[in-house]
Amino acid sequence: MKADIILSGVGGQGILSIAAVIGEAALKEGLHMKQAEVHGMSQRGGDVQSNLRISDKPIASDLIPKGKADLIISLEPMESLRYLPYLKEDGWLVTNARPFINIPNYPEIETVNKELEKLPNKVVLDVEAIAKELGSIRAANIVMLGAATPFLGIEYDKIEDGIRRIFGRKGEEIVNMNLEALKAGYEVANKIHKS
Repeated sequence: MKADIILSGVGGQGILSIAAVIGEAALKEGLHMKQAEVHGMSQRGGDVQSNLRISDKPIASDLIPKGKADLIISLEPMESLRYLPYLKEDGWLVTNARPFINIPNYPEIETVNKELEKLPNKVVLDVEAIAKELGSIRAANIVMLGAATPFLGIEYDKIEDGIRRIFGRKGEEIVNMNLEALKAGYEVANKIHKS
């Protein structure tokens, strides 16, 4: 088992929480894991990127070479395009459809969508809208994690356990809300993936 994952988005969107849950699940499975330093976290609204490598064998480097990522998980559509050179030819992109317009020259969303449409393996969903339906916009990142779960190579119940461990200290209500968000994203991704 091996998964090279690039996480991208904008500071404040919850990239670290996604990485923490995946990492927790991977370690519980007895897998090796390396994560490159998360860039951009010091600036809310700035671009954020992290490399997360998981394997059943020891991992030498924490950086993913261009053309070798199995999966890009992005909470911002333009940021997902920035890291496409790292994606394998048969890799998957799971991205938010809703832009976070944080720069004055942000391209037209139609232009971004045209680029996304060119990809054969993608799941594009509005994680904020799904999270809002569940009653917590703050769970948008976990909706995204749910949408990415079918492509992680880690069983769904292990990701659920990771959520329980990472968010457990915040109380049962927060854990349950995040479990609902995970399930909602997972179900949307499965519908898109199977169609």
